Amino acid sequence: MLMKEYRICMPLTVEEYRIGQLYMISKHSHEQSDRGEGVEVVQNEPYEDPNHGNGQLTEKRVYLNRQVHWARAVVPKIFYVTEKAWNYYPYTIFDKEAKDLEREICFIDIASDEIPERYYKESEDPKYFKSQKTGRGQLKEGWRETHQPIMCSYKLVTVKFEVWGLQTRVEQFVHKVVRDILLIGHRQAFAWVDEWYDMTMDEVREFERATQEATNKKIGVFPPAISISNTSMPSSTRSAPSSAPSTPLSTDAPDFLTVPKDRPRKKSAPETLTLPDPSKKTF
Repeated sequence: MLMKEYRICMPLTVEEYRIGQLYMISKHSHEQSDRGEGVEVVQNEPYEDPNHGNGQLTEKRVYLNRQVHWARAVVPKIFYVTEKAWNYYPYTIFDKEAKDLEREICFIDIASDEIPERYYKESEDPKYFKSQKTGRGQLKEGWRETHQPIMCSYKLVTVKFEVWGLQTRVEQFVHKVVRDILLIGHRQAFAWVDEWYDMTMDEVREFERATQEATNKKIGVFPPAISISNTSMPSSTRSAPSSAPSTPLSTDAPDFLTVPKDRPRKKSAPETLTLPDPSKKTF
């Protein structure tokens, strides 16, 4: 079992992050999903906890079928990561036992860390993007030390693949995929800030519902086969960082399951799918 704790700082307040993350997850999932690939929303409904009060329970599946084609002999045909979260703003509860387990700390910088070349868009690059509504953007090296506002999100991810001789390599590969998803998704959450900044929670929930239905239709329905848990840790506002899972982003197979360390990067502009226009507020 390989456990990693990802820490992602964002140039947002905690309340902004809450809305921006919901918007980003919905739009990003729809853009990157196709039949048998992408993110399927299994459950998304209000939930009441005796200690934390009213919150939201979500369960998602991130399908990695094409990303693990090189390991088809040892993994199921249907292969996905399962993410479950119990959100009680501004906290997300998680497995109490996981708090004390040893894990690797991984810091993610949305402005400086590289992303797979075919997913790069200059308009979504925090180094170049500047928000018209907030004036934030064009993040420079070291921005996490000085930027205000700033908050940090913690994601605790555990991968278990108990196949002798392949466990370490497969678990490392899945973490690479997960990290890329987090990096790209959080870059987009900030780069799309002008799209969601004026939305209320009710409006973003309706956008989420409508987009979720469209996304699940694109993916299709598949029976469960194997899952890997992804547990989110609480987000918190920070004065400075202490410091991504990537939509399945690369199909390049490592040499006999060896995780690639270096990959060529370049700027490209992948096709963007049409989504509901949140500015029209016709939910």
